Amino acid sequence: MNQIWKSPPITLQAYQALVGKEIGVSSWHLIDQPRINAFADDTEDHQFIHVDPERAKETSFGTTIAHGFLTMSMLSVMSYEVMPAIAGTTMGVNYGFDKLRFISPVRSGKRVRGRFVLAEAKLRKPNELQSRTNVTVEIEGEDKPALVAEWLGLIYFA
Repeated sequence: MNQIWKSPPITLQAYQALVGKEIGVSSWHLIDQPRINAFADDTEDHQFIHVDPERAKETSFGTTIAHGFLTMSMLSVMSYEVMPAIAGTTMGVNYGFDKLRFISPVRSGKRVRGRFVLAEAKLRKPNELQSRTNVTVEIEGEDKPALVAEWLGLIYFA
């Protein structure tokens, strides 16, 4: 389970002590047209603002933009870079979002990164932890973020 995380595992108590703190900021991730096109193919969402650069030039965006759900789907890879694994974890799953807003479009060719603040980490059962992480996805060189979210996760222990 812990091979996907970039940092060594920490204890549950150490993880819970991080509540209220910024855990870290991921590296920049390029959102280029091939990535947008692949996501469009995978989701069958081929709206022109995503996949037709010529037609997208005529919009207020001036170019193609990433699907909001593509930006959201990058949260996992960004979180693995900065969020610590918890020792003894058998698996972690998405539990959903309490809040999610797409603030600014991510134009093709831009880079994004995630900023993670652990807001809550509470045991629901002896072998199950619910986490709430406040996430902001920033766009390089822009003032407004791509998205802000309260991301919920469930972490299971042996």
